[in-house]
Amino acid sequence: MTTLNTTHAVESAPESIDASTLKTWEDNHDDLMVIDVRSGAEFDAVHINGSYHVPLAMLSEHTEEFAAKLGTRVVLVCQSGNRAEQARKHLDAVGLAGASVLAGGVPAYAAAGGNVVRGRGPWALERQVRMTAGSLVLASILAAKFVSPKLGLVAGGIGAGLTFSAATNSCAMGQALSKMPWNRPANEPTAHQALWNLDAKA
Repeated sequence: MTTLNTTHAVESAPESIDASTLKTWEDNHDDLMVIDVRSGAEFDAVHINGSYHVPLAMLSEHTEEFAAKLGTRVVLVCQSGNRAEQARKHLDAVGLAGASVLAGGVPAYAAAGGNVVRGRGPWALERQVRMTAGSLVLASILAAKFVSPKLGLVAGGIGAGLTFSAATNSCAMGQALSKMPWNRPANEPTAHQALWNLDAKA
């Protein structure tokens, strides 16, 4: 993979910052770019005012293109920090080492009194994962008792999947749910639109 020349990046930027630090940066740095890597539905439900929407899957597929558009001070945000950390690693792999991750994600920023834009949308992706996993486990336990004991293996499979998810800091179920119709609103940007929005900032 081609490595970018990223002399424009802030070398001293920490890998993770808290909500208070981000609020301070907003007040003191005109070059700040906040990149939200959540799903379109999550972004529509609530997002940091002035942030740019670049879903993680899109950033992963077009990492070099987005890295070339990012400015001198970049903060990656999601719902908890996990997806933002994945995005940071993708950018770091192509030479953009100056990006920071917002610890606690958008909820932590909102709780700290940050300026957010609220709309209407489905549950946050992490909440959808908990509901889906919990429902599958409950259903498999009931099915094992009343239908066939073999159906209890489903609960074991879900448990193994959650354990693997925690160990690898990834979530296959979350990625699958993010592609569901209710998580992909009509106004979700294309890669071209997202790149154009970043150009407009410059």
